Amino acid sequence: MSPTTRLARALSVASALTAWACCLLLLGTTAVQAQQGQPAAAVQAPDVSPGEGGQPITRVVKGSGTLPNNHGQIWREYDISPYTEKVTTTARPEQAIVDWILRDTGKEVWFSEPVGLLSANREKLIVYSTPEMHELVTDVVDRFVASRAASHAFGLQLVTVQSPNWRTKALPLMRPVTVQSAGVDAWLLSKENAAVLLGQLRQRTDFREHNSPNLFIHNGQSQSISRTLPRNYIRSVVMRPNTAPGYELEPGQIQQGFNLQISPLFSLDLQTMDAVIKCQIDQVEKFVPVGVDIPGIAAGRQTVQIQVPQLVSWRLHERFRWPADEVLVVSCGVVATPTAEPPKTLGIPFLGSTSNGRADALLFIQHLGKANQPAGLERTANGTPTNNRGRY
Repeated sequence: MSPTTRLARALSVASALTAWACCLLLLGTTAVQAQQGQPAAAVQAPDVSPGEGGQPITRVVKGSGTLPNNHGQIWREYDISPYTEKVTTTARPEQAIVDWILRDTGKEVWFSEPVGLLSANREKLIVYSTPEMHELVTDVVDRFVASRAASHAFGLQLVTVQSPNWRTKALPLMRPVTVQSAGVDAWLLSKENAAVLLGQLRQRTDFREHNSPNLFIHNGQSQSISRTLPRNYIRSVVMRPNTAPGYELEPGQIQQGFNLQISPLFSLDLQTMDAVIKCQIDQVEKFVPVGVDIPGIAAGRQTVQIQVPQLVSWRLHERFRWPADEVLVVSCGVVATPTAEPPKTLGIPFLGSTSNGRADALLFIQHLGKANQPAGLERTANGTPTNNRGRY
């Protein structure tokens, strides 16, 4: 072997030994840094933008593990089982207690300063808040627990009158109630005057009564009644080039009618009650036809008609407080009627109707007494239930 060849091999072996030495040195340094909790500079990942590669965006800390009480917050647990164990109409009766607390205190106080907590199950209500807030919570919870979930009977009557001039004779019988919703009026009147008013309305040719149910509601819970009918129409057209006739009509459906919900909560002495009332009416005023051009046979074009619904609706969401022995009457003004049918007289459509599905909708709400006192429920001459016990 020549001297030159021997020199080249020696240099190659030296380079390999140097590379191995560098690798061992690097691995040793990395191991020492890992043991000391230091990042290994030689194996660092490339820079990653926030949110990429699973990296967190928001800085999150563990916290102190204790609830802040810089505003004097205190922890209280309320036993609500005497109420919830009596309610069998819903799977979560405690939700009604939470809902009424939020109505009285407002939702925003539980999601801002001072830090608060509100949670419930069937046995207890947990509240972490200021002493002032606990006073409001206690007042609401007492109204539930003291009632032992007693069931109360209510008479609800939804009627419509084509013209609002029924007020001409009715206003002297009623006294107005403050309402927050725009366009909504409400009045209170005695049960005797309510019977007189209904008698006057029934004599009108434009009067129609849509329902007169008697509802039995646990104190604080909600009850709904609804009456809807489906209205079918041609919603759109979908092209199907591989099938005859080359298109397909897409059907649509709208539920037309009304939905009414009431949630009453009585005072401890049962003399007054709060009630949250929700009512919505949806009516299809008409279907507007629209022609759609689609490719036809032999490169021609044809027109297919679809329908666009013209809807008219109104909503009511209001809270009222009134004496339990009086009747509340609520009017939303001249709005869409619960059904599009015109009022009838002796089964014949009212020919004097000129408006298309518009009327003054009136809701009568009357407390008929506790449901476990059927002997106190009697019928008046016009068929309206009334409670003669303890009225005076």
